[in-house]
Amino acid sequence: MLLIAGLGNPGKQYEKTRHNMGFDVVDELIDRHEIPQAGIAHKALYGKGIIGGEKVIVEKPLTYMNLSGESVREFIDYYKMDPETEMIVIYDDIDLEPGQIRIRKKGSAGGHNGIKNIIAQLGTQNFYRIKVGVGAKPKGWDLADYVLGRFSSKEREVVDAAIQDAADAVEMIIEKGIDAAMNHYNGSGKKKKEE
Repeated sequence: MLLIAGLGNPGKQYEKTRHNMGFDVVDELIDRHEIPQAGIAHKALYGKGIIGGEKVIVEKPLTYMNLSGESVREFIDYYKMDPETEMIVIYDDIDLEPGQIRIRKKGSAGGHNGIKNIIAQLGTQNFYRIKVGVGAKPKGWDLADYVLGRFSSKEREVVDAAIQDAADAVEMIIEKGIDAAMNHYNGSGKKKKEE
């Protein structure tokens, strides 16, 4: 079984904001694979289904971004999963241009409060993650205002394509493994940046 956690903030006012990329990718996976909603548990909206022949739980934490790790840890504990091999976290990244995605096996929080909280709750930073680019904040902008803002219609087009790519990447990780997905999405044509 695999946990797929998409990070974001609950509530209408946060829909389609830069900080809700994880929610948007999980919604895409739910639609594609017709994953039934199981309701609310472990501080999240969640569903159970099958992707690529594998049982999955998809979740959107309802804790707000900064406490995402509380919900993730509850799922990991309840289902006795190994976060280092049985979890994929999807979230926004201001260090990537809109439309880019990047896959990692592990890494620091890089200033992302949702990831910071997951690392603190799980006691490891070794977990698979898919980062969806939202672009750097403009000079003089407050970071919170920027990530809670929405994309221009032109940006939205490339971001919608990136949401599709990120959902494809989840499928590839499940079917072919993390290395295959990293080779495919982090390589040619997409700007490569090692951490």
